Amino acid sequence: MKESARYTKIVEWSEIDHCYVGSCPGLLYGGCHGADEVEVFSELCEIVEETIDLYHKNGKPLPPPTSGKDYANKMLSIA
Repeated sequence: MKESARYTKIVEWSEIDHCYVGSCPGLLYGGCHGADEVEVFSELCEIVEETIDLYHKNGKPLPPPTSGKDYANKMLSIA
């Protein structure tokens, strides 16, 4: 398993920006955006990998993992 799999990646449509927006809460601020959902997810995965590499190169500990928290089902119970 890649270390990046420990972090939840989200791609969602933004009505404000009229495009898909990708983010990885807990690991990085900002993210990426574009017109194609699959391309945005692919780019987001690359950004997450690069961010993890930067943490390692700078000798900083990674933030706590965000995957495995069952966010999807938690959001469904709120809705």
